[in-house]
Amino acid sequence: MAKKKTIRTIPQERTPMREQPAAARVRNFSEVACGFTLEDALRESERCLLCPEQPCVGGCPVGIDIPGFIQKINQKDFRGAYDVLTDTNLLPAICGRVCPQENQCEGVCTVGDTLEPVAVGRLERWVGDQAIAEGWANIPYIEPAPYRVGIVGSGPAGMACAADMAKAGCDVTVYEAFHKPGGVLRYGIPDFRLPNEVIDAEIGKLQQLGVKFECNTLVGRLFTIEQMIDELGFHAVFVGTGAGYPTMPGIPGDSLNGVLSANELLTRCNLMGAKEFPDYDTPLPLGQRVTVIGAGNTAMDAMRVCRRLGAEKVYCVYRRSRAEAPARAEEVHHAEEEGIEFHWLTNPVAVLDDGKGGVRGLRCMRMELGEPDESGRRRPVAVAGSEHDIETDLVVFAIGTNANPIMGQTSSLKLNQRGYIEADDQFATSVAGVYAGGDIVTGAATVIEAMGAGRRAARSMKAYLGIRDADQPYAIEGRGSSNRMFGIDPAERNFARIRVA
Repeated sequence: MAKKKTIRTIPQERTPMREQPAAARVRNFSEVACGFTLEDALRESERCLLCPEQPCVGGCPVGIDIPGFIQKINQKDFRGAYDVLTDTNLLPAICGRVCPQENQCEGVCTVGDTLEPVAVGRLERWVGDQAIAEGWANIPYIEPAPYRVGIVGSGPAGMACAADMAKAGCDVTVYEAFHKPGGVLRYGIPDFRLPNEVIDAEIGKLQQLGVKFECNTLVGRLFTIEQMIDELGFHAVFVGTGAGYPTMPGIPGDSLNGVLSANELLTRCNLMGAKEFPDYDTPLPLGQRVTVIGAGNTAMDAMRVCRRLGAEKVYCVYRRSRAEAPARAEEVHHAEEEGIEFHWLTNPVAVLDDGKGGVRGLRCMRMELGEPDESGRRRPVAVAGSEHDIETDLVVFAIGTNANPIMGQTSSLKLNQRGYIEADDQFATSVAGVYAGGDIVTGAATVIEAMGAGRRAARSMKAYLGIRDADQPYAIEGRGSSNRMFGIDPAERNFARIRVA
């Protein structure tokens, strides 16, 4: 019997992960973090205490059995670790790279009470990468069901919902507005954080489940949500279009040439090949001095992309301090290593015109932190007489996103005051048979939270269609037992195959 681990018997230091040197990586789009080696993964797996409380599982939005998959790594049962992971998370190689584990599973890790927490994300990524390298995939036996399901959006919420509905036997079609599937994973995250090859590999596993992808299809323009139900023959529809409509500040000069949103910058670079101009003819305005407004992960991505595209100086302007920056600490650290110049407690008040319709600078004010606002962060307050100019020729705004209005304009889906789709606790919308989840309902969130929403919506869709959910084999909410026949509720629409002689 294995000896019980204690905080004193495990490796005391968190296993470091190799990275490209900053001086080299600012000249390429290759992945910054190189991943664990086998020895690294085995050593870090030793640090998990396998504690009975398992707070890390509760901290994961999709409830991954984290001690279970780490224990499999420790036992050198790597395929078993992948099987445990993919019971609840279809995209381990993606989530291991981009999820904010420090605020989720690692943030509540018992080891973290005394030492640095177990590197759950790095271990998850290692298992996901092993699966891609070895060609592992968990494709269960699927009994076909007589239902067609349409998914609008191929981001993390849509992919998670599509996978669960395909496993339930449904004929699933995913509609994507862009020319490649992946949603925000592909257009919003640069290769140096999430390589496209990883996205392609994970999408390939969905296709092995029978999921079909229809790209270049903008739902709401080619056909509406209602037409999907009434004319295209879908029995249920899930809307997971995300919230990719950029927020602009409304300050003087924000419509000048040389002002753009981070979403546009990243989409042109990541999805449309602008970083390989002129091999791709996608234009991308780029100045020698670039100023990015905001300090979230999208802002960090935009700054680091501009650095790689050849900008001499890249500035970050943020109205709060470094401690309040919403970006992952790792991303801020990498940006600092790559030479990004941070202007904390600085707020833009106007973009300055060069007299030819372009940008010559950014007028800002110094800020100081006051009382906390509704978000819990201290509210920035302008310092009188602190106006100053930053010389720049490109301004990129990364101050948040909203719901794209197309869905609301072309359907009868009920929206809230902010333009997001209203959905109940079961993810059902105001249109029968139409469900929604992820950023289009909640506003911007994390990849794993969107996946969790997609999976929970799939559970509700299965109940709506009368498909027994393998995750709820004995109790289906809202169904009584008075009319059961042979223990089966008629609402489940189960059937038995018989052979006629």
